Amino acid sequence: MKTLFAKNTDVLRKWHVIDADGMVVGRLASQVAKILRGKNKPIFTPHVDTGDFVIIVNAGKVRFTGNKLEQKAYYHHSGYPGGIKKEMAKDIMKKTPERIIFSAVRGMLPKNILGRQQLSKLKVYGGLEHPHKAQGPEPLNINIQ
Repeated sequence: MKTLFAKNTDVLRKWHVIDADGMVVGRLASQVAKILRGKNKPIFTPHVDTGDFVIIVNAGKVRFTGNKLEQKAYYHHSGYPGGIKKEMAKDIMKKTPERIIFSAVRGMLPKNILGRQQLSKLKVYGGLEHPHKAQGPEPLNINIQ
């Protein structure tokens, strides 16, 4: 029996929509990263983008466990000396809750060109509305606790 290596032409991409209302950020992000990479498909090949598109709605209603909402900090650097910036999770949730999920999923994907290609298939929206109805996304139920 030969090993199957998927090619870009072999991949059929679906669109999935996930309602993030009440879900824990890290558990949601790990399941989304698995779908973006294509690890839930039998044709998964590590060096080929075999994943599907994922739309996450209600990003503003995700939750953190413990005291992470008050204590978790997100850092980024401007590139200049002394240019480190720090933002707390509760402040980001008020302004742009999409960034929370986006950064959590980004951290779970490969840090290379393939990972950036897979991340481009993630669409995150703070509310219930999204502009991808024409693609016919299927609702996806993720069993996380």
